[in-house]
Amino acid sequence: MNKELVIVFVKNAIPGKVKTRLAKTIGNQAAFKVYKELIKITEKALENLTTADVRIYFSDFIVNSEWTNYHKHTQKGENLGDRMENAFNDGFNNGYNRIVLIGSDLPDITVKHIESGLSLLNKYDTVFGPAIDGGYYLIGMRNMHKMAFKNKPWSQPNLLSKTLNQLTKNNITFSTLDTLNDIDTFEDLKNSNFYKSNKVLQEKIKNSHD
Repeated sequence: MNKELVIVFVKNAIPGKVKTRLAKTIGNQAAFKVYKELIKITEKALENLTTADVRIYFSDFIVNSEWTNYHKHTQKGENLGDRMENAFNDGFNNGYNRIVLIGSDLPDITVKHIESGLSLLNKYDTVFGPAIDGGYYLIGMRNMHKMAFKNKPWSQPNLLSKTLNQLTKNNITFSTLDTLNDIDTFEDLKNSNFYKSNKVLQEKIKNSHD
C-alpha cells in the first residue's frame, strides 16, 4: 500500500444542488454544466498522479458509473469540518501517513499542486493550498490535528488565516502552496482563464434555460 493518500470531495452532480451561488446568476442547468467541466479538470489532474492512492468521497451517495477507477465513499458529518475530519481519520486508521484532501471545483488544479502538497508533508506537519477568497482548496496532514476542523468559519474569508493562527499557537508547522481561484460566483467564472478559453462552455451557458 502507498503511504500517501489523496482524498477528493465531490458533490453529487445534480442540477440545483451544485454551484448554487453561481446558479443564482446563470441558472441551475448552466451551473451544472460548469461543475461537470470542473470535474473533468480534477479527473485529469488525478490521472497523472502515480505516487499516491486516491479515494473519492461523494457528498450524498455513491454513483457507480462515475470515478470508475477509484475507491469510493460517502462523506459523513454535520458540517464540512466534521466531514473532512472523518475522511482524514479513515485514512490514518488505514495506515496512510501523508494525506491531502482537495475539492473538485478548481479550474487551475494540476497534479503538481497535489504532488507538492504531499511532498511538503515530509517536512511540515500540515500543508494548505490557499484560495483567493480566503479559504483553501487543499489541506494536508501527516498526523491528525483535529483543531483544524473544529469551530471554523466555513465559507468565510478568514477561514485560512484563523486556521493557520491556531496551528501556530499550538506549535504545529505548516507550509502553503500557490494561491488558486475556485469558482463560486459568476464573477469568478468570467475572470477565469478556464471560462475565457472554453468557447464550448460559453455557448452552453448562453443556450441554457431553466
